Amino acid sequence: MLQPKKTKHRKQFKGKMKGNAQRGAQLAFGSFGIKSLDSKWVTSRQIEAARIAATRYMKREGQLWIRIFPDKPVTKKPLEVRMGKGKGSVEYWAAVVRPGRIMFELDGVAPEIATEALRLAAQKLPVRTKLMVRRDFVAQ
Repeated sequence: MLQPKKTKHRKQFKGKMKGNAQRGAQLAFGSFGIKSLDSKWVTSRQIEAARIAATRYMKREGQLWIRIFPDKPVTKKPLEVRMGKGKGSVEYWAAVVRPGRIMFELDGVAPEIATEALRLAAQKLPVRTKLMVRRDFVAQ
């Protein structure tokens, strides 16, 4: 019996979100970090909101590294526009985040301040996260 031919759906053009992070899964710069547990698009506005929340709590002490970059343009057509006439304009930029990806890293502050700053930053993100601590970290 013949099977019906599979057609491409619009979802395939937006990129696949399956699998874990291939790179950026270990702490590289700081002693503390937040790791993603979900697959999502994180917009540039969400990244900036998380950065501001963390740096405000740290009172600009220590250093914060942002390990994700919004390099995916997401387009959208205006409301009530007919089909055709090309692709819509860029609505926002997003970073593709997969499970295991380290998104933010922190160093140069006390462990209590670091955990609270990263907790506040994680609240601004659309993914579930987990706090990471460097294996060889020793509190001073």
